[in-house]
This record gives sequence, C-alpha cells and structure tokens, in this order.
Amino acid sequence: MKRIIKIFLLFYFFTTGVYAQKILINMDLTQADHLKAYGLAFWTLERGVNVEWLLNYRGGSFLMDYSTVIEREARVRGVSFNLLDATALAQITATIEQENMDIVLLETPPKIAVYAPPNKQVWDDAVLLALDYAEIPYDVVWDDKVLQGELIKYDWLHLHHEDFTGQFGRFYASYNSTDWYREQVAKSEEMAKKLGYAKVSDMKKAVALTIRDYIAGGGFLFAMCSATDSYDIALAAQNVDIAAEIFDGDPADPQAQQKLDYSQTLAFENFRLVENPLVYEFSDIDVPPSNAPVLRGAEADYFTLFEFSAKYDPVPTMLTQNHVSAIKGFMGQTTGYKKSLIKKTIVIMGEAEGTDQVKYLHGNLGKGTFTFYGGHDPEDYQHFVYDPQTQLSLHKNSPGYRLILNNILFPAAKKKNLKT
Repeated sequence: MKRIIKIFLLFYFFTTGVYAQKILINMDLTQADHLKAYGLAFWTLERGVNVEWLLNYRGGSFLMDYSTVIEREARVRGVSFNLLDATALAQITATIEQENMDIVLLETPPKIAVYAPPNKQVWDDAVLLALDYAEIPYDVVWDDKVLQGELIKYDWLHLHHEDFTGQFGRFYASYNSTDWYREQVAKSEEMAKKLGYAKVSDMKKAVALTIRDYIAGGGFLFAMCSATDSYDIALAAQNVDIAAEIFDGDPADPQAQQKLDYSQTLAFENFRLVENPLVYEFSDIDVPPSNAPVLRGAEADYFTLFEFSAKYDPVPTMLTQNHVSAIKGFMGQTTGYKKSLIKKTIVIMGEAEGTDQVKYLHGNLGKGTFTFYGGHDPEDYQHFVYDPQTQLSLHKNSPGYRLILNNILFPAAKKKNLKT
C-alpha cells in the first residue's frame, strides 16, 4: 500500500511539473490576499521573470511561467493561484481576444522612492503601509535628495502626506503646541537653511519644480491626500508669497489670488485659495472641504471606477484594475477634487456618482505621467492624528489599497508594450 501511495505522489509531482506551463495569480473575488499578490508579481520581476498583466481578466490577474520556486513563494505569502496547462492557456487567450481585455507585459521592477520627512508619523501614509505589507522595496527621499538630483535614480515617486506650500500642513490652529508639530517645523527650517533658502515655502516651491522636471523627463508620480492639491498650488504660486506670517515670518501677498499662474499646474485650474491660515484647508479644490462637517457617513460614501477599453486605453485600464467597481469612500485633508476645477486634458478614473467629487485621476506631462488619489487611508474612513496605523493583515482584499498597488506596478510595463 505504501508503495502505491509513493508511486502516486511521484506521478502527481512529475505531471504537475510537466503539464503546468503557466501559473495564474487570480485577482477576482476568489483571491485570498490581493495585496500580497502584487508583492509576488514584483518579486517575480526582480528575479528576471516576465509577468503578463491580464487586463480585465478575473480582476486583472497576473500570468507567469510556471516554476516550483514561484509556486512555493505564492504559498508562503498566502496568495491564491491556478496552474494552467496548454489547453487552459489557449482558452484564456481566446477569451481575452474576444472581450474587453488585453495583455500587458511587465518586464522590469521599477525603482521606487517615497518622499517623506525624517520625522514621519505612523498615522501619515497609506502607501508606506501598502509597500511594507506587499513586501515591495523602496527608498525614502526628502527635500535635500530631491534638490540634489537623486530622483533620476528612480522610476516611480510617491509624495508623502505633505504640504508643498510651506504652511506645515495647516496644522497650526490645532497642533502648534505639540512636540511633533514643532519638530516638523524645526526640521523643515533647518533643511531650508542648509540648502540656502530663506524660507521653507521657497524650498518647497523648488522641490515642486524639480519633481515636475522629473515627471517631464519620464518619471511616474503618484500622490495622495494633501500632497495632490498642495503640490499644484505650489506650482501656481511660484512667483507669489501665499504663506501667512505665522508660517514664514512675513505676511502673504494680498494680491496672491490674482497672481496665481494656472498654466504651471498639472491637474487643477481656476481654484481659489483659502486665505485664513487658521483654517485646515488649502483651497476650494477639495470636496468636501476638510473643515466642513461630514455629510455622508461611511456606509453611504462610495466612488465608482470608470471602465476603459483595455485594447485602446491600456494605461487607465491598468490603473483601475480591481475585483469590484464601486469602492467605499474615505476622507482626508484632501478627500476629493471638484470636477469643475480639473483641466480638460486629465483622465478621470473614479468619481462619487451624483456629486461634484472626483476621487481618482491621471494625466501626462512630457515623457512621464502622474496619478492623484483623494483621501488618506482607504480602510479608515476618518483617519485622525494620533490614530494607530491600519493593519493591512485585516484588509487583505481592500479594493481601495489595490488602486495604490496598481500604480506601483504600472512603471514595470515598458512604454513600447503600451498601445497608444
């Protein structure tokens, strides 16, 4: 009997190795851990194995050559997968050819940088949580490395929950007496002095311009929450002082609003500044304003992803891959974007139906691209200062976090593989 069992096991492992030509990382509702699956795809690319991203097939599944090493790694990470023989592979290919689906080849793992201050707090950044949970490597850069030209080393840059206007996140009214706020101000002022700038706001404007050059040269930018609108505001205010005296020691230009140059921005235009420095808000871009009461609770707050043509619009299709099309909303200092203030050249990828709120957008600049995602933490509806960080092991199938990870894999698709 033992001999029969042994022969059966040998036959099973032998036939699995022979007939399994591909391994499919399914990304539909049957996936046990969507977030770890992105990390597995990244890990596979790091080992020189190409990954095919099956756009719109079972939630945007990943396909790669079969190996026992990849199979073992998937099991270790708790990622669901299917082994495919030639017949199953042919059926999938036929389905993709007939439906609104396509295949994009991922070849090289992108080098990732996260823009974050040295005193970043645990409540600060959902992208860092996503990268750490998915086990995707990254470097942290701040103002000195940006201005010293080190962005050229990286394919993908994420902007930390940041204020590029030099107003220290507009936290003054509520937190100016706290140790973390004072440390943030002190470190920023020390960095500005070190780099030869009279004020933090001047340094941040220079950083914003350097990042814009990085995008135009072929970089991929991803930003969330206040890093999105404060970045565009900083670009529009390159030649005008918009920071109040409590932030930089001298008053803001009383004609600041009239002097904004919207031609310099990436995504927004015709917005109006919030000039009261004690209000926790930068401009009227944000919907709803962060200083307004919550009108819709978490149970009623959703945004919907747009559906794009996989064969003709592969970029937005990649960025919207998900196992659901309606995603629960979440707030932040910048929760969403007023549609009427978004430039006509921008691709809107997700919005709250029946409102003026755009949640997710994408655009091009020169040879590069940028993606803005409103809100702070996809799995914490109202994420406050001092809140504990979200445990992603409790949210393995988060559709909101999947959008972040779509952006991380996006640069792995060589532009020659993307039909335009």
